[in-house]
Amino acid sequence: MASSAIRVLDKSGQEIKTVGFNRFGFDCEVPIDVLRSLYLRPHYVLTAPSNTDFSQEDAKEEELHAKFTRGLSSYQSKSIFHPDTYSISYTTLTRFPPVKLLSPLERKRILVTGGAGFVGSHLVDRLMLLGHEVTVIDNFFTGSKTTISHWIGHPNFEMVRHDVVEPFMIECDQIYHLACPASPPHYQFNAVKTIKTSFMGTLNMLGLAKRTKARFLITSTSEVYGDPEVHPQHEDYWGHVNPIGPRACYDEGKRVAETLTYGFHRQDGVDVRVARIFNTYGTFILLSHLNPADGRVVSNFIMQALRGEDMTVYGDGTQTRSFQYIHDLIDGLIALMNSKETRPVNIGNGDEFTIGDFARLVRDTVKKVKKEDDGVETPPVNIIHKPIPTDDPQKRRPDTSRAKETLDWQPRWTVEMGLEEMVRYYKAKLTEGSL
Repeated sequence: MASSAIRVLDKSGQEIKTVGFNRFGFDCEVPIDVLRSLYLRPHYVLTAPSNTDFSQEDAKEEELHAKFTRGLSSYQSKSIFHPDTYSISYTTLTRFPPVKLLSPLERKRILVTGGAGFVGSHLVDRLMLLGHEVTVIDNFFTGSKTTISHWIGHPNFEMVRHDVVEPFMIECDQIYHLACPASPPHYQFNAVKTIKTSFMGTLNMLGLAKRTKARFLITSTSEVYGDPEVHPQHEDYWGHVNPIGPRACYDEGKRVAETLTYGFHRQDGVDVRVARIFNTYGTFILLSHLNPADGRVVSNFIMQALRGEDMTVYGDGTQTRSFQYIHDLIDGLIALMNSKETRPVNIGNGDEFTIGDFARLVRDTVKKVKKEDDGVETPPVNIIHKPIPTDDPQKRRPDTSRAKETLDWQPRWTVEMGLEEMVRYYKAKLTEGSL
């Protein structure tokens, strides 16, 4: 019997069938099923046992993943994984997903720096489905071509391997500047490179925005608040940051990037937007030379629990974080870009968890998914504690009043529903052997 489709209920109990909105003269609403056919890709690779009848395997695969695709499997790749030789036979998508047909006046030329990363790849998927012309530049330091490879060859899409530290020339209407390593293991791997990316990369992109008169949005971070003395954090709080600590390359890098942004805004009239992003989670497999793990707390917890390993909590677990699902963040970024709000805006979920409680929630979600999908009752994994990293913030929760008032934006996804979708994705990737 075919698997039942996944139903997701928002915070008010209504089923989420679409993401996005039609606001500020910009329609960014798309069906959630179409997005899932792109990013929920455990079915992206068929496993090839010996003497396989692939027509039968295709039928099994389509039935197994009906809950993800809901009839959209024709837009999926049929790449084949050979476990006996641990090799993969790649292919392109059989057909690109339908994208909106926009008139030349409606269609925007959009540049996304860091578009092969976690947030960038989800933003690219949304903008492409909306029918805009999207150019991605990325040096693949932490991003991966596999996150956006399903758009390569589309007439509206272009991908360029480029480091934003070097100037880049293109004609565009909007610039989403996301380029910068975002997880501690990655931005601390080369601290000088991280701060250089924040400063020089932002300087180059602001120069491009000035030349082309493009609207410029920079993704800043809640890390600009450091280890805050104000809780929750509002945009007028100046922060409590250690300028010489191991996290300073990222914290101070983003702070100076904001300074540059408003310098160009005041001095040269560049139309700018600043999004301060709080902890975000979602489906993304990092294929970096640095580390097979993402380095972010949510993906680390999920991978450890799925593998039956001890879940690692740093410190006593009483420090707090607020987690938002990726679709809420993309909605917020697009809303901010197309609004008239030029002040910094927090984009995050106000639901606050201690790290210890969140680890237990992930553990329970993994156990639930395994029981529902496999009928297996697994014993809970252990939670262990290790020393807390230097300058790790003790409290982190956004005050999102400004986003609600000026963008009419607030999170729709509950942490539990986003976690369940993410667990199923990682579980399927582990099962097929691609992790």
